[in-house]
Amino acid sequence: MSSAPHLDEVVASDAQASLDAPWVTVVWNDPVNLMTYVTYVFETYFGHPRQVAEHLMRRVHTEGRAIVSRGTLEAMEVDVQAMHGYGLWATLQSSGR
Repeated sequence: MSSAPHLDEVVASDAQASLDAPWVTVVWNDPVNLMTYVTYVFETYFGHPRQVAEHLMRRVHTEGRAIVSRGTLEAMEVDVQAMHGYGLWATLQSSGR
């Protein structure tokens, strides 16, 4: 039996995190990277379970962007640089708090 959180738990956790974290990392859709590669990056770098990584990848693909992490400005700068290192288009922005 897997101890990975279900997607509903991750979404609820994400909603609470938005109240606690003033900055977000946004990954943008691009014409270069395969969907399987984007999923791999989300699993590898962020440690997301496959189901969550695929959900975020689908948001990037269909909506053009997805918020992939939340935290302090410094932490989001690190995440954005890491995404660039993987060849993904990423930016950071205030979460609106």
